Formats: sequence, C-alpha cells, structure tokens
Amino acid sequence: PLYSSAASDVYKRQTWLLQDTLEKEIRLLLENAVKTQNPNCEQAQKACDLHRQWLCLFWPEGIYSKTAHKALGNIYVSDSRFKTYYDQLGENCANFFRDAIDIYCSK
Repeated sequence: PLYSSAASDVYKRQTWLLQDTLEKEIRLLLENAVKTQNPNCEQAQKACDLHRQWLCLFWPEGIYSKTAHKALGNIYVSDSRFKTYYDQLGENCANFFRDAIDIYCSK
C-alpha cells in the first residue's frame, strides 16, 4: 500500500507539472497568435492542440471529442469568467481562441 501511495503521489506531481507547462505554453502562444488576427495561424493551431492535450489530462479517457472541445470554446466566450481570463492575453482573445478551436476541430 505504501508503494502505491508513493507512486500515486509521483503521478499526481508529474501530471500537475505537465498541466502547468501546457497552460503556460498555451497562454504564450495565444498572446502572440491573437496579434495576427488569424485563428488559423500556426501558433493558434498549436495552442489548440496543446489545449486538447491539457483537457485530456483532466477528462476521463474517451470523453474528449471535437464536439466537446468546440463547445468549450463557446463557453470561453459566453461565460464572463473565462472571457476575462482569456481576454487578459490580448484584445478579444477569448473570441479568437474560440475561432481557432473551431478551425482546429474542423480538421
């Protein structure tokens, strides 16, 4: 039992470090991408792919779908808490990210 608890703690720590790294990279990519005003640019699409990876850290296996990802992008615009969070990265970034996610999920 002690080993499994220690292994679980290591897994949780690794997962936390990965999600933190992904979150920082997503934010950096979006800060730069939103300036292009092109949600199909390489940086925006990379942010969407990292966002998918980030989601899969928290969503149970098999839950991720492009439809669910797109729906979440819409929530980022419609829910003021998320909109405020993303708009801190650049003007209308929440809308930009939603549009980028729509493109990403259409591929």
